[in-house]
Amino acid sequence: MAITHKRRDAAIWSWTLFVLVVVYLPIVCGALASFNKSRYFGFPVKQYSADWWSKTVDSIEISMIVKTSILVALLVTVVSVVIATFGALAFARYDWKGRRLYQKLILLPIFFPQPVLGLAMLLGFNAVGIQTSWATAVFAHTVWIVPVVTLVIAIQVYGFDPALEEAAFDLGCSRLQVLREVTLPLLWPGIWSGMLFAFLLSWSNFPLSLYTTGADSTIPEWLYAKMVAGYTPMVPALGTMATLGAAALLLAGGLVGLLMRRRAAA
Repeated sequence: MAITHKRRDAAIWSWTLFVLVVVYLPIVCGALASFNKSRYFGFPVKQYSADWWSKTVDSIEISMIVKTSILVALLVTVVSVVIATFGALAFARYDWKGRRLYQKLILLPIFFPQPVLGLAMLLGFNAVGIQTSWATAVFAHTVWIVPVVTLVIAIQVYGFDPALEEAAFDLGCSRLQVLREVTLPLLWPGIWSGMLFAFLLSWSNFPLSLYTTGADSTIPEWLYAKMVAGYTPMVPALGTMATLGAAALLLAGGLVGLLMRRRAAA
């Protein structure tokens, strides 16, 4: 029996290691390419240098692209979380006529291929005379991301005990007080997770951005354009920076979530 358990544990660890290597090997290759002194990547790296990182940080063009990406991601996060929070309550908390149809329709954008959805929005913007820019990209990202965030928050709503709201009403609280003092604090872990999902999905989105940003550019668009023509080692450098930034955000979000759970338990 002990030998069986050891073999099972060894198989699990072996498979886990294999998956991690497959997932993170491209990221490691990109990081190595960004520290390669020569223009084109070759392995093994003959000479390491941080010059391309320095040029990336000092580039005015990249600075503008990063600011645009952050602006779009932040606005998408705020709008998506507000819509998805109340949408999740309608999705999972209340029983009303048309709820089943709503549950199907709210998830529909997830199943559309993003290039098709982006193209449809571009045609729609052109038809009504709206010039594409970072603002239209915010709208496009929101359409696709709101269903995802709604599902994330709905998971928290399903574990929500309605009796807590009813007790607050019995104690004389208004609907606004119940929302502020009871509902939102209990849903906060799901809201926080939804915020992280929304920001990272918008930050890394390429298909929708390609069709809807117009003259503005985001980080994924710039990386793609430079890979197609005019390659420079600043491409893997910026890609590595973006990946590390996303990883840092996830780590910070996990730590905040852990602190919130400890505080709730205390």
